[in-house]
Amino acid sequence: MDMNQYLSMFIDESNDHLQSLNENMLELENNPEDIAIVQVIFRSAHTLKGMAATMGFEDLASLTHQMENVLDLVRNEKLKMQDYIFDTLFKSLDALQSMVQDIMEGGEGKADVTSIVDNLQAIVRGEKPGAAAAASSAGASSAESTLKAALELDEFQQSILEQSIGEGHKAHYIEVSIREDCQLKAVRAYMVFDLLERFGEVIKSYPTVQDIEQEKFDKSFSLYYITQKDADDLQGMIMNVSEIGSAVVTPLDKESLVQLTSSASSQAAATVEAPEAPAAEAAQPAGAAASKPAAAPVQASKEAPAKKPAAGGGTPAPSRTIRVDIERLDVLMNLFSELLIDRVRLEQLAGEIKRNDLTETVEHMTRVSADLQNVVLKLRMVPVDTVFNRFPRMVRDLAKSLNKKIDLVITGAETELDRTVIDEIGDPLVHLLRNAVDHGVETIEERVASGKQETGTIHLKAFHSGNHVFIEITDDGHGIDRERVAAKAIKNGILTQEQANAMSDDEVALLLFAPGFSTAEKISDISGRGVGLDVVKSKIESLGGTVLVTSTLGQGSKFSVQLPLTLSIISAMLIKTGDEKYAIPLSSIVETGLIKRSQIREVHGYKMIPYRNSNIPIMSLKQIFDIPGFDEENEEETEIVVIRKGDRVAALTVEEFIGQSEIVIKNLGKYLPSVEGVAGGTILGDGQVALIIDPNAFIK
Repeated sequence: MDMNQYLSMFIDESNDHLQSLNENMLELENNPEDIAIVQVIFRSAHTLKGMAATMGFEDLASLTHQMENVLDLVRNEKLKMQDYIFDTLFKSLDALQSMVQDIMEGGEGKADVTSIVDNLQAIVRGEKPGAAAAASSAGASSAESTLKAALELDEFQQSILEQSIGEGHKAHYIEVSIREDCQLKAVRAYMVFDLLERFGEVIKSYPTVQDIEQEKFDKSFSLYYITQKDADDLQGMIMNVSEIGSAVVTPLDKESLVQLTSSASSQAAATVEAPEAPAAEAAQPAGAAASKPAAAPVQASKEAPAKKPAAGGGTPAPSRTIRVDIERLDVLMNLFSELLIDRVRLEQLAGEIKRNDLTETVEHMTRVSADLQNVVLKLRMVPVDTVFNRFPRMVRDLAKSLNKKIDLVITGAETELDRTVIDEIGDPLVHLLRNAVDHGVETIEERVASGKQETGTIHLKAFHSGNHVFIEITDDGHGIDRERVAAKAIKNGILTQEQANAMSDDEVALLLFAPGFSTAEKISDISGRGVGLDVVKSKIESLGGTVLVTSTLGQGSKFSVQLPLTLSIISAMLIKTGDEKYAIPLSSIVETGLIKRSQIREVHGYKMIPYRNSNIPIMSLKQIFDIPGFDEENEEETEIVVIRKGDRVAALTVEEFIGQSEIVIKNLGKYLPSVEGVAGGTILGDGQVALIIDPNAFIK
């Protein structure tokens, strides 16, 4: 095994340990007296330190060692966990994550974490950190601080810029200086922001908009901006504002953005802020009793309770897993797909030749390949928990920065998706969650005034339905104001007043996904209803999925994301209608049956049939796809297949059933436009091509 393989193992295991540390730190924040959790955290930190030292990453090992010193005092009950200790440890985890990320990108994992180490050492001494760092940072050059802070982008903001550039938007970094003789600098800055908001979206500004409004800035400010305007046009527009001294507009592409942010991160490493501590509070000495910290603003809960670690800190069971490159699984899946097509062909030949020994051999091959198929499919399936597990920490930090109290409730984290989809859905879900935290859930004061509990709740739910996975993000906030959204859309020329009046509430809510659309009254560094949701919709549709919005004003909103499983092999019912054959996924079929044409009734313009003490809609495949070779109107009886989507059911009429079969899903290709109601195609054993029906498209 060469060093590259050792390095790959180190990176994978380091990420696992960091994820475990984040999850257990969140749990400890909700149960600060639970020493068993501290034992688990200490073991993870100790293991990470040993791995880093073995690989020669001294900075990473040194920081982890300082964390160990703090945790050792806590687990020996010589130190009580408090808010500032949690904040310092979380900052340490962020720094460790940055180091591992640097190693993944070919670096040496080096970073200047002197400030964090000083804070950890102060905690060990029984002091409250922060005062020295604050005094030091106050003397720094304001221009240099502005540059560093302006260039720092979090993962969410950088993903917005990168994806927006990919969608055809233009990204710019803008630095604006106000003339020295200007008496109303906040007013001039507001005029610049107001001008920019008309033609695009501000992703991040430094100082923050709130500071600028209160004149807490010098004569200059900077920002990241997305628009369709060119740099020269923007510069001219800004310079036309009175008392503006200069405006420098730098166009950005993906390469320059990466260079800019990597440069900023190396600069910012030396100016890591210490956690704030109120001056009025006395430092808590090590070993002295401390009051229980206030409840954390975010609590993460899952449907299945996590197993409590043993109080004695027993040795964990050895790992029985191996890591496999996803490309190898892709090759294995493609080979098995070809084998499955040949198996179906052999079954047909055996049925025609009718030799007992051939039939028995094919039947045995069928059983073995069915077991092999289950194994291959399960290898590619990954629980969405691998994406969900980073959200509790993210929501905790956002809620704390916005001074909100939010419970994040996660259910269905064990729901499995194909690995290729899992890799892509992280960013869209981050956008939706951040919008729910920032725009969905109200502030504590607003919630109390409206008669709600001061703690808001965001539900993150995943579940299977047919051949799809649904992920829902529901908040109990103030909901989406139909009139406000419609008015903004009319103002932006997206639709007319007559069109708005004819739209349902859900259709109006979908306008939030229009390119460049934003309902935000103030620019926010955290999220915005404009470019962010535009990117969400584009990403989900590129995965073959859809996103829907339902909202009730005053009660909250629900964003529902529907994603295909994208399994390469599924069980399906083959049917024939006219001259064509189709496949319907078995997971979407409730039952099949036979009805008389006289049972079909027309109700409010829809054809309905009686079904189990109710009436359900019935649709004709022949009419939907204009299939030749079959006249179902002259038939006294017709075959039907009852399909479902969640709790709703409907029926499709077909000519005849061919039988159940295992089919290989093939993409229709990039040359064909997407066909509503068709999920793909498959090659049958006799070489014919059959389209795979997407039942979810027929049930609205």
